[in-house]
Amino acid sequence: MISEHSEDLLREVASLPSLPGVYRYFDAQGQVLYVGKAINLKKRVSSYFQKNHGGTRIGHMVSKIVRLETTVVRSEAEALLLENNLIKTLNPKYNILFRDDKSYPYLKMSGQAPAAKQLAMEVPKDAPTGARMVPNPAVFARVSYYRGGVEKKHRYFGPYPSAWAVKEAILLMQKVFRLRTCEDPVFSNRTRPCLLYQIKRCSAPCVGHINAADYAEDVANAERFLRGDAREVMQELETRMMAYADRLEFEQAAEIRNQVAALSNVLHQQSVDNVSDRDVDIVAVKVQGGKACVNLAMVRGGRHLGDRPYFPVHVEEAAGLEDADEAQRPSVEAQVLEAFLAQHYTGVPMPSVLVVSEPVSKNLLSALSQQGGMKVTAVHQPREQRRAWLDMAQTNAALQLARLLAEEGSQQARTRALAEALDLAIDNLEDLRIECFDISHTAGENTQASCVVFHHHKMQNAEYRRYNIDGITGGDDYAAMRQVLTRRYSKLAEALSEAKHSGVLPAGTGRLPDLVLVDGGKGQVAMAREVFESLGLDLSLIVGVEKGEGRKVGLEELVFADGRDKVYLGADSAALMLVAQIRDEAHRFAITGMRAQRAKVRVGGGKLEEIAGIGPKRRAKLLQRFGGVRGVALASAEDIASVEGISRELAEDIYRALH
Repeated sequence: MISEHSEDLLREVASLPSLPGVYRYFDAQGQVLYVGKAINLKKRVSSYFQKNHGGTRIGHMVSKIVRLETTVVRSEAEALLLENNLIKTLNPKYNILFRDDKSYPYLKMSGQAPAAKQLAMEVPKDAPTGARMVPNPAVFARVSYYRGGVEKKHRYFGPYPSAWAVKEAILLMQKVFRLRTCEDPVFSNRTRPCLLYQIKRCSAPCVGHINAADYAEDVANAERFLRGDAREVMQELETRMMAYADRLEFEQAAEIRNQVAALSNVLHQQSVDNVSDRDVDIVAVKVQGGKACVNLAMVRGGRHLGDRPYFPVHVEEAAGLEDADEAQRPSVEAQVLEAFLAQHYTGVPMPSVLVVSEPVSKNLLSALSQQGGMKVTAVHQPREQRRAWLDMAQTNAALQLARLLAEEGSQQARTRALAEALDLAIDNLEDLRIECFDISHTAGENTQASCVVFHHHKMQNAEYRRYNIDGITGGDDYAAMRQVLTRRYSKLAEALSEAKHSGVLPAGTGRLPDLVLVDGGKGQVAMAREVFESLGLDLSLIVGVEKGEGRKVGLEELVFADGRDKVYLGADSAALMLVAQIRDEAHRFAITGMRAQRAKVRVGGGKLEEIAGIGPKRRAKLLQRFGGVRGVALASAEDIASVEGISRELAEDIYRALH
């Protein structure tokens, strides 16, 4: 093994310090192979080059190493944190990787509780003398769905595993505590209650049907419930109800009684009566068939909010590369679990208790505690309610992994069927790359082309591209197809042409797909053929997906640019299913892009300040008067001109921009 590496590399290994740190291995192309941590850099890294690993995965990786980099740190915990930051940044081939998908939604409680300085009702500054008092939205907190960075002036509850879980919680806040969900401009401009008041989902603070103190009490109870103090909230509501009844205020007592009943029903449905845990994450791992699933379930405020599956990549490549001795090496499940915990909780708030399906090392818990600023404990063999939660998470992990394996098996069968049906000369079906194009517009306006990519038996969302099409006659799909194909492949064609003469392909050059699908029949295929002929590319790559009789799904035919006869694969063909899947995805991607572009053009993208002459102050006045951008768009030029600070000429400009 030693003789396979350069003397410079071996000399560098021999000179490493005996200190804790992180190391990175690189191959001849400069790609990162592996990132690891070590208590003793010299001892750990040397072990890779002093042993004969044979034909194992670690031996295969070591044979590719041509360069290494190291970083010395102060402790093993610091090394662990740096290691996982580098793993997420560098995406090494032989490390277990999780998508950096931490954009969890939150339930947001905006506005502040009433204080002595704040007024529940106020007269707008620009209102004429004698105008009615309107509620101050800052005093009456709003509950809403939120995703993004947090601000100190608001309160946030979560994170929640899904948008659905947040919306369920908001519905609960409406049913039990009748908190408002409307935006501030709408709230400030209402003159009568909305439908939510009529169906007992809001107490209508916008029109003064509840005073600031009572509303603040409802907000406080809602926040206490979200933090897990449901029993205390229930007792307090019952006390208030009895106090109203003693004073013979039976209408108010009935309102509280309804709240108690709704809250009692929620507690019964969610089984949180005897749960002592407030905030817990439950993490279960299932490994099968070279794939893994990590199921993360969240308990917040004593309520189980649901779960979310994660599917790591490079599990097979990383198996057996853990930096421990053979006897001490953790199982693949434990490796996957620790990789998830280290990568997932970097830079993300976490609870102090983790319930896990595999044991977790003390060093990892120490690093997580150091990072989170609190002691983090992991319970491996829980009891009672925690046991039930873990069993549920393990069942969900197994179900999600079974679904993934079934889908992948089906998708691989489809890929194989398409390669066979079209006689594609592909040695490894994993490498089959298909790019599909579609054109979308609205009556010739806002034309966009989409390009979606199928590779490694699945759609590669990160490689999707949209192209704004201009300089053509509106509605000319052929010209749009010519433009997008030229823009997509002209530079690649130039690079391939240069490589033929020089014999060297420039670094960073992409690759031609094995198949180019265009959504259309003979006309679109003829246009694609012209583009490929002008660029000197292989015509056999182009295949058109022509809709069948009556445009019915399953009757599509494939049209070839190189002169082959049309092919009908059959409605039950696995190959046609894959073609239809890719074509439909291209259509969906084009439609969503076109609609977003159309909304931006017609409604200013919701940004009135993009109109010349509209700054933050005028924008705020317009939104306050009309209740939002949609209201401004529906207003006439005369109505817009009636807003203070908006001249007749500027009103005309605004009207034209929004229509």
